[in-house]
Amino acid sequence: MIDLDKIQKAIREENLDGWLFCNFHHRDPLSDAILDRPSGLTNSRLWLYAVPSAGEPLGLTQAIETDHLDGLPGTKNTYIGREELKTLLKPLAGKRWGAHFSETLSAVSFLDAGTAAFLEKAGLVLVPAEALVQRFKSLLDSGGIASHERAAAGLCQIVEKVWDFIRSSHARKQELYEGDLRRVMEEEFVRQGLVRDHPPLAAAGVHSANPHYDFAERGALIKEGDIVQLDLWAKEKEPRSIYADISWVGVYAEKAPKEAENIFADLVSARDKTFTFIEKELSSGRNLSGAEVDAYTRSLLAAGGYEKAIKHRTGHGIDTECHGSGVNIDSVEFPDSRFLLEGSCFSLEPGIYMDRYGFRTETDVYIAEGKPRHYGRLQTSLLHC
Repeated sequence: MIDLDKIQKAIREENLDGWLFCNFHHRDPLSDAILDRPSGLTNSRLWLYAVPSAGEPLGLTQAIETDHLDGLPGTKNTYIGREELKTLLKPLAGKRWGAHFSETLSAVSFLDAGTAAFLEKAGLVLVPAEALVQRFKSLLDSGGIASHERAAAGLCQIVEKVWDFIRSSHARKQELYEGDLRRVMEEEFVRQGLVRDHPPLAAAGVHSANPHYDFAERGALIKEGDIVQLDLWAKEKEPRSIYADISWVGVYAEKAPKEAENIFADLVSARDKTFTFIEKELSSGRNLSGAEVDAYTRSLLAAGGYEKAIKHRTGHGIDTECHGSGVNIDSVEFPDSRFLLEGSCFSLEPGIYMDRYGFRTETDVYIAEGKPRHYGRLQTSLLHC
């Protein structure tokens, strides 16, 4: 059952006339998910569902697939051809409708250009709906925050267990592969009842310079002095559980090289100053966008001479998906002008990637009572054996 009140509240908060959902061949998972549409239905014809800021929604389905909007509130009409559909759209003309397209945020952009052109010719004014999506899908309530914190606690325990395993292997001079670290993480996910959408990252040596490194079978042998990067994310099994996502890094040696320690110290400084920046700006009552936060973090790293070593955004939205539909900390890849709102949850994960190795530190932040908060222990220095 859809939460119509929550949808209409989001529309009013964004000062729009309505939110337009539509789908064809299930190309828009957001429309299916928000309207709770069964994925098994044949979707060979376009359907539309227009939710106004107040009042009754309007649903439109093609004559041979009239069941797609069954169970949803509002008036339902059926069309056969394009001209009839255009006529049925007349009540929506001249109004501003949030729709699932975006010039910058590909993760919430599903409306194809042809359908958008047809709707605009029918008189609808289409507005990107990414802010609506964030308000409806990605702002955590107290239950969501608790779910996120439980997942984060589990991940912190797993990191400690993996590094105990690394230290033990190093002390016994036992061969250790990247796949051995992944296996320990995966076993702990199962033991703690956590689930993930992709295997965690375990990258050693030059592989740590690749933020999305992956491997088959056992991966590479970890050698003395290698930088070892761990990146792990998971959530509880229950429906609507919220992800946590953390990255820790260390060196497979009893002592880290001074150069590596200095680089990591600069990275930690940028992460912590960014958290303080968010805290200060929000406390002043100013709206703060994800793009502004990313630009601030990048300015700190660039001042340290690392501008060319930044390969990705410095944070992403987190909700029921690890890379969620909420605000990203990004001013470069997918510039995100959406604001950090009450209930927003996102990672802070600046990374520095050289030719020989890379470093990333990641913690998760959520906004509660107008302040940024994070759960668990922050890494402040490189781990070692």
